Amino acid sequence: MPADPDYVLSLARGLQVIEAFNDNPKGRTVSEIAADTGLSRAAVRRLLITLEQLGYTEHEGATHRLTSRILRLGFSFLSSATLPGLATPLLERLSARIQESCSVSVLDGQQIVYIARSASTRVMAVDLAVGSRLPAYCTSMGRVLLTGLPLEDLTAWIKESTLKRLTPKTVIKRAELLTAINDARTRGYALVDEELEIGLRSLAVPVRSESGKIVAAMNTGVQAGRIPASELRNRILPELKHHAELLGRMLP
Repeated sequence: MPADPDYVLSLARGLQVIEAFNDNPKGRTVSEIAADTGLSRAAVRRLLITLEQLGYTEHEGATHRLTSRILRLGFSFLSSATLPGLATPLLERLSARIQESCSVSVLDGQQIVYIARSASTRVMAVDLAVGSRLPAYCTSMGRVLLTGLPLEDLTAWIKESTLKRLTPKTVIKRAELLTAINDARTRGYALVDEELEIGLRSLAVPVRSESGKIVAAMNTGVQAGRIPASELRNRILPELKHHAELLGRMLP
């Protein structure tokens, strides 16, 4: 923990408990949260009692769940952030033009976080929404965002990453991952073919500010059996690039 005298340890622990519910819609027990956070069961119990009294959690027996009140925290970010508000109408227009779901994300440590999304009516195996997180190493938006890191930082990022084989096609060798990211930097886009999930093919481009800095990534995901990689490059890539450039020019 930081040695800053202004650091509020109890607040940090409360946020740890909230984050421990990620990807667990059915809820968690005190023991499970304690194991994930490294906090004692007694501390987790007190924090959950506090969160429940504030309306952020509820429990049934030994299982605790987040309530819809927790959305206020996310909406506070979305309402105050310029990027999601500007991206959403552009994504809706892009999705209507290409008839595919489109998203914008940012890099957060080893993951990407979806900050805006427009879903098509097509059914995809991966159920995503604003706030969803995915590993950066095996996603098209993650690789595009990683191209914005200086080489030294990128090398350190790859070295510290836990690379798991999610499908037979997932790149898990660090040298190969570095090559894939450098290729994406050279081409100006990343195409990831069934590395996150079999049957899912995705294409992403960077969103750059006026200074040229990569601030986000924009992508579309399609069913691999329905749209070949060549069509993604020839038909959809120009649309993605155009809308990413529009978003970049709109940023302050």
